[in-house]
Amino acid sequence: MIFNIMTLFTEMFSSFIDTSIIKRAINNHIISINLYDIRDYSKLKSKSVDDYVYGGGEGMLMMAEPIYECYKDICKQNKIKTIYLSPKGKMFTNEMAKKFATYNELILLCGHYEGVDERALQLIDAEEVSIGDYILTGGELAAMVLIDSISRFVPLVLSNENSNKNDSFNNGLLECPQWTRPYEYKGLKVPDILLSGNHTLVNEWKLNSSIEITKKNRPDLYQKYLLNNNGGIRNE
Repeated sequence: MIFNIMTLFTEMFSSFIDTSIIKRAINNHIISINLYDIRDYSKLKSKSVDDYVYGGGEGMLMMAEPIYECYKDICKQNKIKTIYLSPKGKMFTNEMAKKFATYNELILLCGHYEGVDERALQLIDAEEVSIGDYILTGGELAAMVLIDSISRFVPLVLSNENSNKNDSFNNGLLECPQWTRPYEYKGLKVPDILLSGNHTLVNEWKLNSSIEITKKNRPDLYQKYLLNNNGGIRNE
C-alpha cells in the first residue's frame, strides 16, 4: 500500500518512518510512504504557499495552486483517493481505517495556518477527516495517526495477523485489562480465572470486563453495544 503525504514539513515524518512496525513494513515492501513538499509546487519566486483570507479573519490560508499542482504530480496516471486532515472532517474511526486499508494508494493532505483554500479541496476531491475534537498546528501528526491505524489492517504489516482482532473497537467494545508475569507485584495479583485454563470461562470473563470498562469510560459505545447485542453483561 502506498501513502503519499502532501505537507510543508516533510522532516516531521523522519522518526515516524524510521521506527517500529512502520519501519519494518517499509523495509519488507508492504507499505511505501512518499513525501511531497507543497512548497516545491509554488510558482512564486518566494515559494510562498499562503496568503490572506478573503472576507477578513485571523491568520493565513494555504493557496489552491501549489496544492493542486502537487496533487497532479502524484496522480500522473490515475485518480487517487485523497484525504484532507481537518477538524471540520468526519471523525476517524476503526471502521474507517479498515475501509481505507482496502485502497492500494492514498493521498494525505496536511493543512497548516488557517487551513486551505476551498477550491483546492474541490479540485482534488478530498474527503475531510478529523482525529478528534481539538486543534493541532498542522495535519502532520494526524496523518501519522491515520497511517499507523490504517497500516494495521494491511495484510502482513503485523507479524501476528490475529493480534488486532481483540483490539479496542473491533467488536464495538474497549479492550479488557491485561496482565503478564509476575503473578503478584506489590500486593496486586493477576485474576485467578486467567490462570484456570478454562478457555470458555476466561473468554466470558474477558467479555464481561470489556463491557464493564466500556460502560465506565465510553457510555456512548456501551449504549450502541446494548442496541446491537440485545443485552448487557452475561451471567449477571
